[in-house]
Amino acid sequence: MGGWTRDGMRRATCLFEAAAWNYAVRPVCGCGHHASFNPHGLWWHFHKKMWDDRLEPARARFWCRKCSLQRRRRIRPVRIELIAQSAGDIELAFPPEREWKRAISRFRS
Repeated sequence: MGGWTRDGMRRATCLFEAAAWNYAVRPVCGCGHHASFNPHGLWWHFHKKMWDDRLEPARARFWCRKCSLQRRRRIRPVRIELIAQSAGDIELAFPPEREWKRAISRFRS
């Protein structure tokens, strides 16, 4: 799980690692539009739907609202960035505390 960058920083490879390490998830469209999501609620959303939470397969679950209004079809982001969390992140329902602690326990072992 996870990787490291050359400068010794952790590099998340899935939504759960982003949540565990407190990185917000920001899909970026080719038009430049982007939005950032709180990783905990986003991971829980993917987990409940049993979707693959690795970053590359997860990218296919996002689409640009701005482009979809103009082109009348869903346009997928060109990349997903992991950034520092902020107060302006979009928040989905958080996982129940018990589920989150269970997932963290599995992650650490």
